[in-house]
Amino acid sequence: MAMNPAQRRYLGRMMVVSVTYMAAIFLAGSLLPKGSPATPMSVAIALLPGLAVFGFIWAIGRYFSELTDEYLRLLEIRKALVATALALGVASSWGILEIYTDVPRLPVFWVFPIWCLGLGVGAAVNRLTFGDGGCA
Repeated sequence: MAMNPAQRRYLGRMMVVSVTYMAAIFLAGSLLPKGSPATPMSVAIALLPGLAVFGFIWAIGRYFSELTDEYLRLLEIRKALVATALALGVASSWGILEIYTDVPRLPVFWVFPIWCLGLGVGAAVNRLTFGDGGCA
C-alpha cells in the first residue's frame, strides 16, 4: 500500500521527534545521575524528553488534521480512542492497586508508552471490527 502525502509528512515528523527524544533521554541520562537534586538546571534537563513527548502528540494531532480521507481518519481516531482507554484504564486501575495493596509503584512515565502500545491494540480492534487496521 502506497503512502499518501499526510502519511509521508507524519513519518518525517515522527522520525525527527524520535531522534530528538532519544537524544534528550541520552543527554538527561548522561548528565543526571539517578536521584539528582532538583535544581533549576537538573529539572530543565530532565524535562527535555517530556518536551519531545509533546512533539509526538503534536505530530499525531497534525496527522489527524491532514488526513483528507474520512474513512482513514476514522480508523486513526478509533485507534487513538482505544489507546486512550487502555492507558487511562491501566493507569487508574494500577493507581487503585497502589492505594490499597503493596504492589510496586508504576512510574507515571509509563502512561505514554502504554498509550503507544494501545495504538497497536486499536489497529487490531479496527481489523477485527472493520477488516482494516488503518494507515500507520
